[in-house]
Amino acid sequence: MKKIIFGLAFICLGIIACSEDFTTNPPENVQDLDTFFLEEGNVEQAVIGIYDLMQFNYARDWHSAFLVKLLPGDDANAAGGNSSDQQQLQDIDDYANVSTSNSSIQSIWDLYYRTIALSNLVIESLEGTTVSNKDRAAAEAKFFRAWCYFELTTMFGDIPLRLKLPTSASDFAIGKSTQAEIYTQIKADLNDAIDFLPSKSGISDAFRVSKGAAQALMGKVLVFEGNYNQAIPFFESVINDPAHDLEATPADVWSVDNEFGKESLLELGYISTTGRDWGNIAWGGRNESNLHIQLMGPRGDGIFNVNSIGLLNGWGFNLPTNKLAMAFDASGDVVRKRATLMTEAELAAAGGGVNAAVAPGGTIWDYEGAIRLKYATRSEDTSDGGVRELNYTTNFRLFRYAEVLLLAAEAYNQAGNDPAARAELNKVRQRAGLADIDPATAGSNLFDAIVNEKFLELAHEGQRFWDLVRWGRAATELAGTGYTSKNNLFPIPQTEIDKNTELTDADQNPGY
Repeated sequence: MKKIIFGLAFICLGIIACSEDFTTNPPENVQDLDTFFLEEGNVEQAVIGIYDLMQFNYARDWHSAFLVKLLPGDDANAAGGNSSDQQQLQDIDDYANVSTSNSSIQSIWDLYYRTIALSNLVIESLEGTTVSNKDRAAAEAKFFRAWCYFELTTMFGDIPLRLKLPTSASDFAIGKSTQAEIYTQIKADLNDAIDFLPSKSGISDAFRVSKGAAQALMGKVLVFEGNYNQAIPFFESVINDPAHDLEATPADVWSVDNEFGKESLLELGYISTTGRDWGNIAWGGRNESNLHIQLMGPRGDGIFNVNSIGLLNGWGFNLPTNKLAMAFDASGDVVRKRATLMTEAELAAAGGGVNAAVAPGGTIWDYEGAIRLKYATRSEDTSDGGVRELNYTTNFRLFRYAEVLLLAAEAYNQAGNDPAARAELNKVRQRAGLADIDPATAGSNLFDAIVNEKFLELAHEGQRFWDLVRWGRAATELAGTGYTSKNNLFPIPQTEIDKNTELTDADQNPGY
């Protein structure tokens, strides 16, 4: 299914981010909210508006939640033109200078809370109504509220739990809730979502979330909590549903032909038909194309010659680490490596090349010998309308079946059921062209194998760092990078502390 231009309900309803205007009500001169949600079409518009906000959260130029989550890991470097290109991203990547005013961190905080605000509006407004699509609409809103809170508490720890829209400036002031309290709310929302969302096979609009997506997210939350036995039934429900499966090959996951495919649980779609060019691109604003892909393409200026492999040049951010490339080689992981990255030698053999001499100072910043092929600047993923580099249609696959299998393997292993853990792990390995794990591998050795498999399967998908933190492995795996335990959480944006009178500097995360 090709892309969908998501609705603009969030604009007409006046929902705004946690910013200077967050404390104001939706404009009363737009449409009376008391009657807006009494019509099925309006309810649908409002729900599609949540998808629209999610689309923006993960593809907002330099502040994409996708890249901000990815950069602290050991699978990617910030890269770019030089060591000060988009300094706020370099700081996240290098750990030492992350500030409470980091603009990319502040942006994702604001955008997630804006998405929560619209979700809250939908949930509140549907209470007590009898509109026919009420239950599914509320379920979708609760899924996204849960998703956003899970992302926020993973990155920031204890945070304000906003479940109602403020009706006045004084209502905006709210203290932090503990991560345990956040998890409790997330699970309550997901339970409701599971009850009323249709199965994947019953969804006509492929971009919309399903019961399986909610079940999978519930399992993931429970694993992050350490409640492995409780997580397993949720994973089993997803695994036993024939609508969910792995794509045939790792490369198929990222193909334009498999968008919203059988492996996808949560995917955000983008289009090229708006024909963006340098005159109508909305920097910091709404674009239906995935501008962020251009940021991550191999840098031009004569540095990377990638035409022979079907790629276009980009602006050079998000380069693979040598550690990742070596991990593929150490595992004999040829097929999945080929779908994830390409070394300089492999690029040369394919007719391309790298010319570091033309880079500033003769050095390509943060380059460690490979370019990324996952979420690459593929010529078939853009169009001739407008400027090609501003019109990528590449979807972000935020949650997929392979991750469910690896989470299930972890849960089984930690619950003491190693045969079941190996079974789920082997499904991922077989798709990657690898032999089954040795049947004698058990306990902590099996856990290590799951950790390594996840490193390779989910490389450049923004999961690695947060797993290392929860596993207690960050200090070891990131030794020598500048990482300290302070970096386990991002700082709460100073703007939030300044505007929220229930917060003080003492509520800031440790070390900031």
